[in-house]
Amino acid sequence: MTPDTDSDTTTTAEAAPQTLASWPARAGAFAIDVLVGSAVLATLALVAWTAPLRGWLWWVFTVAAALVVLVMAVNRLVLPAIRGFSLGRALFGVEVVRRSGGRAGVWRLLARDLAHLLDTAALSVGWLWPLWDRRRRTFADLLLGTEARESRSGPRDVRRFTAGVLIAAALLCVLAVTLSYVVVYRHDRAIENARAQIIEQGPRIVEQMLSYQRESLQQDFSHAQSLTTDEYRKQLIEQQQAVQDAGVTSNEYWAVSSAVVPNPPVTPTSASMLLAMQGQRGNDPNNLKFITATVRVDFEKTGGQWRVADLTVLKKPLMNQGGQ
Repeated sequence: MTPDTDSDTTTTAEAAPQTLASWPARAGAFAIDVLVGSAVLATLALVAWTAPLRGWLWWVFTVAAALVVLVMAVNRLVLPAIRGFSLGRALFGVEVVRRSGGRAGVWRLLARDLAHLLDTAALSVGWLWPLWDRRRRTFADLLLGTEARESRSGPRDVRRFTAGVLIAAALLCVLAVTLSYVVVYRHDRAIENARAQIIEQGPRIVEQMLSYQRESLQQDFSHAQSLTTDEYRKQLIEQQQAVQDAGVTSNEYWAVSSAVVPNPPVTPTSASMLLAMQGQRGNDPNNLKFITATVRVDFEKTGGQWRVADLTVLKKPLMNQGGQ
């Protein structure tokens, strides 16, 4: 009786066990599937943390991070369950199967990835366990009954596509960092510069706006008007007219203390200050009245110059008689 050679060959081929995947191949597949995406997520999380909470930029980074997580999940869980491979596993010729050889489903793959936390928690010993385990299994493989084997099927050449994915990931990180720098860092720097400018210039502007001498009244009034915004200038002119109608008395102020108000917050073009003012009033140097007042001043930057947008007297001027 002649043996059925073809049948025996087929049976032997089907029974031949798959070669277990090497540890370097598994590490390379993991790096492509997980570490690349994790690097992108870390970058997006960092720049989102620097952006104003729930601002438009924060939402851009948050949505981008959610899309990255979705892509990673599809590649890591869905594609292996449907096609038998992920991008990294296809590149390194690795597939994750059940111990029986059947394809692992989405939920088993998800549970396996979660179980990898045990591999990490045990001082990463679980990741090195395949180096001496007979079936080259991690702790996650032992728990879920899976093995990483050399792939018998799948894309033959995914190197070009993988290179494109790596370039896209790098460009996304660069774009996120650049956008964060342009929008957040430069904005913060502009606010710091605005704060420094108003701390230095604000008191001097208020001093010049409130001070005038009877001998140079019109010149001093014109200069004071140039220190205000168009909206506030009308109110200042009315106040100056009232001073003239009441009889001009020289008035000189200087700021003895000042502080930037946190609410509303400083912006590159607006700021508010509290100022404690002291001064003297009178036309006779031998008979001057010393005055004190507390004011809140809102500033706006227009045409590259800080100007008074509003001035509110919080503590009305108190006058004490001076003299020899």
